[in-house]
Amino acid sequence: MPIVTFALIALTVVISIVAWRSRALFDALIYWPPGVSRGQWWRLLSHGVIHADGAHLLFNMVTLYFFGAVMEQVLTPRIGSTGFVLFYLVGILVAILPTHLRHRGDARYRSLGASGAVAAVLFAYILLQPWSMLYVFFLPVPAIVFAVVYVAYSVWADRRGGGTINHSAHLWGGAWGVGFMLWLEPRLGPRFIGELLAPLGG
Repeated sequence: MPIVTFALIALTVVISIVAWRSRALFDALIYWPPGVSRGQWWRLLSHGVIHADGAHLLFNMVTLYFFGAVMEQVLTPRIGSTGFVLFYLVGILVAILPTHLRHRGDARYRSLGASGAVAAVLFAYILLQPWSMLYVFFLPVPAIVFAVVYVAYSVWADRRGGGTINHSAHLWGGAWGVGFMLWLEPRLGPRFIGELLAPLGG
């Protein structure tokens, strides 16, 4: 049973709901560059346990449920339950740091949500199972095809700017997930290439 994944989901859901009811808590946890510059370093992590609304929370937690459960079973024998928690938390941190460097002087900027950590879990899974089927809006899509489209869209949207979604966090979170897996098991790189070529007769 993926106990750690369930615990992360439960913690995130509870804190998000409480923060929706308490503006003071919401403002204390959200990523806000001037706050970090004033020594409120916890914002670099705490923004990952609050969400903008129910749809935002549901999307991230459903994704975490399906892929976190698998990756917890894969990683726990190698790094333990604590290691899996750290993998997730570092995903939040790594995903927000480029954003912080870009917006550290922007008092109007805000960011929130577990998307960076969830992207880390998702892309770690895609590295292991590139041709598995993901159901996107109930349509079956090969994981590697989804990854290519996801990255391309995130790059385009990040450069375009505007809106409230931190697309950069998706990219860096995903990069952390892949990078960590390759560091933990370098043989996954050649295996991934072999998996990609297999359907093409390679």
